[in-house]
Amino acid sequence: MREKHAPKLSQKAYESFTYHLSVRALRAGQLISQRELVSLTGLPLGAIRELIPRLEAEGLIRTIPQRGMSIAEVDPKLVKDAFEFRLFLEIQAVNYFTKHASDNLVGQLLNETKDIIALCELEGGSDMTSSSSSSSLIADAQAVDWKLHEQIIKTLNNKIIIDAYRVNSIKIRLIKLEQTSLTQANVISTMNEHLDIIHAVQMRDQAAAEREIVKHIENARFRALSN
Repeated sequence: MREKHAPKLSQKAYESFTYHLSVRALRAGQLISQRELVSLTGLPLGAIRELIPRLEAEGLIRTIPQRGMSIAEVDPKLVKDAFEFRLFLEIQAVNYFTKHASDNLVGQLLNETKDIIALCELEGGSDMTSSSSSSSLIADAQAVDWKLHEQIIKTLNNKIIIDAYRVNSIKIRLIKLEQTSLTQANVISTMNEHLDIIHAVQMRDQAAAEREIVKHIENARFRALSN
């Protein structure tokens, strides 16, 4: 019975680990032990031991002899590799998305993006980390950001690509968490880049959609390397 449930517990451990990365309970370069992961996730040691090879294979942790494990470091090489991989996949995916995405889905993505821009403009031009409402708006904006890119990839309906993109997205999010604080200007400029992508998709203009997504990803890479 225990063996039957082990894969399920291991998956829960993986989801808990990536969640704790996203909320900064785990930080890039942090040393951590198996026992600490047990405490953090609330899952048994067996599930954590099954989890570790997967995290190592995905480049999310590395084992340091006689010291334990370390969360992936955010360095220029990781930034370069993660964004190059993202660019490689999303150029192909946005072409397919432009041709096949439903009008309803594109309209939903457009409205969600416009809503974030409107909320940011209502907040004004101050530092978005200065209040709880601003922090909530940052989280909403980030969710809208991720949703667009995930939908573009999901449209391919290719599990191998989707899984590879998911792992790379975790690394991208880890990179973003190590950046300096966002302002309304950062969020609005990012959402405006999204609008450019979505408008190109609405027009079913594959060349324009590719051009806009390249610009968007290159801008994100520049921001990451500038911090």
